[in-house]
Amino acid sequence: MASSLEKLASYLEKLSIAEEEFQLDYITDQTELLKRKGVFPYDYISCFDKLKETELPTKEELYNKLNDSHISDDDYEHAKAVWQAFDIQTLGEYSDLYLKTDVLLLADVFENFRDNCLEAYGLDPAHYYTTPGLTWAMLKWCESNRYTKTNNRHMGETYNKTEESKYLVYYDVNNLYGWTMRECMPYGGFKWVNVAVETSDFFQVPDDHPVGYILEVDLEYPEALHDAHKDLPLCPERMPAPGTRQEKLMTTLYDKERYVIHYRSLKQALKHGLRLKKIHRVLKFDQRAWLRSYIDLNSEKRKKAKNDFEKLLYKLFNNAIYGKTMENERKRIDVKLVTKWGGRYGTEALVAKPNFHSCSIFEENLVAVELARTEITVRKPLYIGLCVLDLSKSLVYDFHYEYMRDRVGDRCKLLYTDTDSLVYELTDINMYEVMRQDIDHFDTSDYPETNQFGIPRANKKVVGLMKDECCGRVMTEFVGLRSKMYSVKIEGQDVIKKAKGVKAAVVRTTITFDDYVECLRQNTRQTRQQCNIRSRLHVVRSEKESKIALSPHDNKRYLVPGETDTLPWGHYAISEKMDITKLNQIAHGGFLPTKKFSECAKNQQLLVTALRKVSTKYDKRVVAELNNEFQMFLPSRVSDALNRNEDFFESLQESIQHYKLFVKYTDHNNIEFSD
Repeated sequence: MASSLEKLASYLEKLSIAEEEFQLDYITDQTELLKRKGVFPYDYISCFDKLKETELPTKEELYNKLNDSHISDDDYEHAKAVWQAFDIQTLGEYSDLYLKTDVLLLADVFENFRDNCLEAYGLDPAHYYTTPGLTWAMLKWCESNRYTKTNNRHMGETYNKTEESKYLVYYDVNNLYGWTMRECMPYGGFKWVNVAVETSDFFQVPDDHPVGYILEVDLEYPEALHDAHKDLPLCPERMPAPGTRQEKLMTTLYDKERYVIHYRSLKQALKHGLRLKKIHRVLKFDQRAWLRSYIDLNSEKRKKAKNDFEKLLYKLFNNAIYGKTMENERKRIDVKLVTKWGGRYGTEALVAKPNFHSCSIFEENLVAVELARTEITVRKPLYIGLCVLDLSKSLVYDFHYEYMRDRVGDRCKLLYTDTDSLVYELTDINMYEVMRQDIDHFDTSDYPETNQFGIPRANKKVVGLMKDECCGRVMTEFVGLRSKMYSVKIEGQDVIKKAKGVKAAVVRTTITFDDYVECLRQNTRQTRQQCNIRSRLHVVRSEKESKIALSPHDNKRYLVPGETDTLPWGHYAISEKMDITKLNQIAHGGFLPTKKFSECAKNQQLLVTALRKVSTKYDKRVVAELNNEFQMFLPSRVSDALNRNEDFFESLQESIQHYKLFVKYTDHNNIEFSD
């Protein structure tokens, strides 16, 4: 239930617990006011004395620092109505009523959640710690151009007939992981195949065959395919972008070595022109569609959902299963709460253990010691997660290469892609007319009954079909900066804005479509202030931070100088443009000699050419490469700060890649960064 209490409560048709409890103490007019999330002056109440005040604070005093916004007129009128209806005498009384309402609303939400699960699966969520844990038990049921502007006849007065026609469409796959988990999945019979002896043709095996394969292979990406595949290269892999050490999931045109792949994805890659150079290993397994009944049950429940809460709930139940299959039990740790230093089970003994990981000091006589596990039992089917990831990508590739490219040809250009979504620019072709003719490929159930394209509503929530994210509204402009950082203009002045890591309220109130365009064209970063609730040693506090909100630097692809276009790494056109000095830095970075900061002259500015995190025996440290000549560990407290604040660490890395970052040694264990 990853949503606010206010939203969850609004989904419910009836608040049984809250109504029953309120009727005991209050009259009907009063209870009606308590059937929604209350309003509370969090930032205003900074000490206990404020709770003794006898008046509700003014609207201006109810400013919400966390969301950086004023309270709405409706919310303030509701707060005044509650104060008057219940004859509140002090803010303390108001606080008590607010807390009681919160608890009762939460109880109603959770009981509704329990009722849904008991009815659908016969399982009680109260018996499980998390939703993924609950979904695991549910298995008892199983037997890129970056900027463009459109020009088409659906834009009304802004349509320019003298220019070529352009359309923008934004497609999203219905329940991608749900579709994948309906396919044949491994369940047993795992066996290594002797490739030298067994001559099975893995590439002729049907998708629904009772035996499947996972292979480790070398693949060649022929240069002749580079232009045709530059929008969406096949066979993505985790690797550091050139000039960096941080691994990211990237689609490249490089040859693949020892690439682990599902046999269905390999068939797809070979069909579209990649060449198989060598098979290293083959894992054989029995497979069948053993998850299909569970996925179909949730999909059917989602179709019949009466409100948004139930729709999101059944979607979560499908996706959470995938998450459980990918659990890495090697990362689990044991935590010991210790109240003494000496003795067999004291802090001293635990810190001396070879599996000691780290510790957190809460107070003088309370320490939490983290220990790595000495025995690991791998109980989660990681092979399911691998198959889900590979097959989900194959569905997106099928749509791009075997539908869009075959149906539209070179007139479609992929502008942006995410796990389950694609944004296309189409030249001189009406994609809405194509959709109307090929309705079996799309879910159009959210289109207006009488839409301007004449597209019928069909295929509601059918898994694996493409859905128009704009629901028939015409996209007019698109700008994409990097992964999960883009904006779309829609007819009627509606704007979709996405900026990963930036709070929704900050994006909504302080970032405009023009900010994305300026960021791209001026090649500048934009920062925003935002407040977050953070827990340090189990002490909850609000913190204000400066966050890089928009950045044009996308190192997952090569940015063509002077253009808004990009190319995938490995494209033949890039080799002539690459800086050999930078390649040599990458090649030799791991062999630089190590120095200590104390060996450097005080206040001497050193150019930081790379930052990376390394795990030592005792903790995780940050290493800086300086002047391309040597490397050194940053002081412990600096490393700890960078490990805690991933956003700041990434901002430093961006400064290194696109600007100049310097560091100097000031005195014992102290350094300063500057740019």
